[in-house]
Amino acid sequence: MSKNHRMIHLIAMIGLTFYLVIGAATPAQAMHIMEGFLPITWAIFWWVLIIPFWVIGFQKLTKITRNNPELKLLIALAGAFTFVLSALKIPSVTGSCSHPTGTGLGVVLFGPSVMTVLGSLVLLFQAVLLAHGGLTTLGANVFSMAIVGPWVAYGIYQLFCQFNQQKLGIFFAAALGSLATYLITSIQLAVAFPAASGGVMASFIKFAGIFAVTQIPLSISEGLLTLVVWNWLESYASEELQTLKIGKANS
Repeated sequence: MSKNHRMIHLIAMIGLTFYLVIGAATPAQAMHIMEGFLPITWAIFWWVLIIPFWVIGFQKLTKITRNNPELKLLIALAGAFTFVLSALKIPSVTGSCSHPTGTGLGVVLFGPSVMTVLGSLVLLFQAVLLAHGGLTTLGANVFSMAIVGPWVAYGIYQLFCQFNQQKLGIFFAAALGSLATYLITSIQLAVAFPAASGGVMASFIKFAGIFAVTQIPLSISEGLLTLVVWNWLESYASEELQTLKIGKANS
């Protein structure tokens, strides 16, 4: 397939993802911690904690785009994939919502540091455009979805690659990275709002148990979908993937 045809397919997929979100999105109470929900001390704590990860992520992203500008469209695709999946709100048993995170694909392509930047931008746009999350809670949401989740996914993917099981690694990286995000969110809520009886642990068990009802099947579905998109990329963006592999080898 020619380079122009591959470019058209990539652009079409990015356009479709944004259409699915913008065309059907409505503000909702979603799994991202909503605006004003955390006490101010905890909101500041999570904001401060994510700053070093942002610095490293911007450095790595700048290096990739400077050395391989042809990968910019693939970076946009990874961001769009995260945007559309994390904006799909599934009703939970609490009356709130759960959703996939969509960070696994970007982690496999560019690593967890770049995904921190892309995930942060996604969370910012969702907070501003879709009332999904919030600005004061952006630090907490970034830490769970754009830092811990991607790093867990990266470790799992690298582990499977050691045994030459790339496809299984992609599936489990996306699925378990998504689950890790929700475990961290449960911890964040538990430490901010400990139960009157049982403290932080009781609160964590409550939050994690509630989210597990919808999040476990969602994470499995996310792993399968990420694998489907990866197979699509192997067919229509093979040159870009090869360039990326060379870049990784030289980094």
